[in-house]
This record gives sequence, C-alpha cells and structure tokens, in this order.
Amino acid sequence: MDNRLISRNIIALVLAASIITLITLAGSGCLSDPEGSGSSSIATKTEAYTQKGGTAFWSNQAITVSNTDESSVKVTDSGTFTLDDSIITKTGDTSSNENSDFYGLNAAVLAETGSTIKLTNCSVSTSADGANAVFATGSGSSAVLSNVEIKTTSDSSRGVDATLAGSITCTDVDISTEGQHCAAIATDRGSGTVTVTGGTMTTAGDGSPGIYSTGDITVSDAIITASGSEAAVIEGKNSISIMNVTLSGAKKCGAMLYQSFSGDAEVGTSTFKMNGGSLTAAVGPLFYITNTDSVIELKDADLTAISGTLLTASADRWGSTGSNGGFVTLKAENEVLNGNITCDNISSVTVILQNSTTLTGAVNADNTAGSMAIELDSTSTWDVTGTSYLTGLTDEDSTLANIKDNGYTVYYDADNSINSWLDGNTYTLTDGGKLTPIAGSV
Repeated sequence: MDNRLISRNIIALVLAASIITLITLAGSGCLSDPEGSGSSSIATKTEAYTQKGGTAFWSNQAITVSNTDESSVKVTDSGTFTLDDSIITKTGDTSSNENSDFYGLNAAVLAETGSTIKLTNCSVSTSADGANAVFATGSGSSAVLSNVEIKTTSDSSRGVDATLAGSITCTDVDISTEGQHCAAIATDRGSGTVTVTGGTMTTAGDGSPGIYSTGDITVSDAIITASGSEAAVIEGKNSISIMNVTLSGAKKCGAMLYQSFSGDAEVGTSTFKMNGGSLTAAVGPLFYITNTDSVIELKDADLTAISGTLLTASADRWGSTGSNGGFVTLKAENEVLNGNITCDNISSVTVILQNSTTLTGAVNADNTAGSMAIELDSTSTWDVTGTSYLTGLTDEDSTLANIKDNGYTVYYDADNSINSWLDGNTYTLTDGGKLTPIAGSV
C-alpha cells in the first residue's frame, strides 16, 4: 500500500480517537514535554503548544486553537520541536494582516528566533483570515515537512511561507488554499527560502498564485494549479527555480515578474528558471514583465499560451510613469516557443535562442518596443508568423537560412551597431519575404 495512503489513514484514526477521548488540558495555556520524551496519548488539545528553547517530541496529537493572534504550535528561542502523526487546526482571525504576512502572527505553525519545527505524517488546516498554515521567520528559523497535508480556506492564509531569512523544506506535501492572497508556496518581506520536492498544490482565490516569491523558491517534481490567479509571481530581486513541475495559471498570465515598491522585495533582477515540466497560461501572455529587470531561462519545458502571446514587457500600475517598463532577457535551450512577443516603448526584450530552439511567432509586430533583439545560434530557428520589427539581430548563420519568413518582412534598425554585419542591406529570405532596414534608418 502507498506510504502516503497509510499515513493519511493514521491521521484519520487519530482524529476519530481524539473525538472519543477528548481531553481538555487545564493550566497555563502552554503545553510542553519537559523531558522531551514525547506523548503516546491521543488527545485533542484545546490550548496552544508553545516551546521556548530545548528539544521536544510529540506524536498522535490533535491540537486545536481558536483565539485571535494565537498559533496552534509556536517554537521560539532556538528550540526544536518534532511532531508526528498529528492534526493541527487553527481558527480565529488575525488582528493585523501585515504582521501575519511578515512575521507569522496567527499562523497555525510558527517557527521563529532560530527555532526548528519538524512535521511528519501530519495535517494542518486553518479557517481564519490571516492564518498561514506553516510559517518560518527570522535567520536560523526553519520548518521541515514530510508527508503533510495543508488546507486553508480564508483570505491571506498561505500554505507555507518563509520570511526574513527563515526557511521551509517540504517533501511530498499537498497544499490547497481557497481564499484571496493565499499562495500555496510563498516568501514575503524578502530573503526567505523555500524548497519543495513532490506534492500537489492548488489555489482558488484571486491573487493566489501557486508560487509567490520575494525570496528564493525551488520546486521539483510537483503539480501546481492556480485557478484564480497567475501560476507564479516573482517580485523584485528574487527567484523561482522549477524542475519537472507541472505549473498552470488561469488569470492574467502564466508567470509575472514585477516590482511593486511596497517594501516587500529589494529592487533588482527577478530570475525565473525552468527545466523540464510544463507551464500553461489560460489567458494573457505566458510571461508578463513590468517595472523590473528580469531574466528567464528555459530548458526542455513544455510551454502553452492559449492567448497566442508568449511574452509581454510593458508598463503597468506599479512604479513611476515613464520609467516603469519591463526589461527582460529570455534565454531558451532545446525549446519549442510558440506565440508573439510584444513590448511597449519604455520596455526592452532580448530573446536568445540556443541548442535547437524554435520560436514561432511575430516579434514587435506593432513596432512599439523601446528595444527588441533576437539572437540565434546556428542550430535554432525563428519561424516568422507576421511582420516583425527588431532593434537588434544576431545570427550565427550568416546565410539567414534559419529565419523561416513565410513571406513576411522582418525590419531591422540599420543605425544600431549590433546590426553592422548586415551593412544596411535588404536580404531576400527563403520563402520570399525579406529582411530590410526600418524606414529612416541608414
């Protein structure tokens, strides 16, 4: 029998037994295991578990908390707490969404001030505003999860969230969220680190991408579906790296790279790396870049943009008007890229095609880009599907045979030194189209 099924059956039996043998603990409101030997009893704890320093182990517990701003499990002061085969439940809204987002106030499980919480074969559920499921905040603070089920149903309640140099590691963790602003995998306030291997993640609310990064997030071998939001979002000088992940978004775009200037993320280059797996955007461009510098690296991934737009770089509502464009370098290796590329007049796009990559689409068809450059190696191909305008073209194949024009014209800026190798000439391409200087350039 599958180990995860066995674990879930154990959790169900724990809950059933807890209902039968309900124990209400009296005392200070602080459950503890001073000898660190654990507990073999099965009980519903109606008080929070809190631990300052030290090492403790518990198993077969059902911990339920309903007070405002109270965590079900909270470990501080470099403590280490291990919990197996247990159920954690949190109700009761936060009094401060900002403190919940940044510092884990009201989270079901909270590791802070250099502490570590380890959960194995557990379930964590919250049904309150500002009730993140598992939260690690501060340097040296961490949460390590294995074979855990997470569910949140209210707003501002992420699945796992690391902030201020905290870290979270997940192995075979399933996450579902239903509210608004509830990413399944998140960092906030910059510098958090989350590493995920395996698992299935689903989000349903508006503004609830599968992954939201203001830190460094790495995911492999997972399935992530956002039905009310983008698939993934990076803010500022932060990153998402995914390998063999099935990732899909249903609103606005597939992956958005931006800077809000809200103070959540340092200004700098957003980095999205994808190796294998798939990314699907049900609406909008597959990639959307605004108000930030960014790098996108793709290799061996299956990419689908239902809209027909592969990438858009443009100004949006963030930043200062006139200087809030998107600036992106897209590098693709062994890829099949389908869709048009668009860019506004204060934005910049560079597309680098390597190792047998094919791009099928029109590029800057409206001639609006501040800068639009394409670089092809000799093994890669651009299949042109509409009139296109480039400020820069670099091609290892000097015969231009790897530009399949389909009868369309590609214009280039003859005044740009990058294009000096073209000598300002017009070239007839393989299907009767042409590569020719933009009118007015010499």
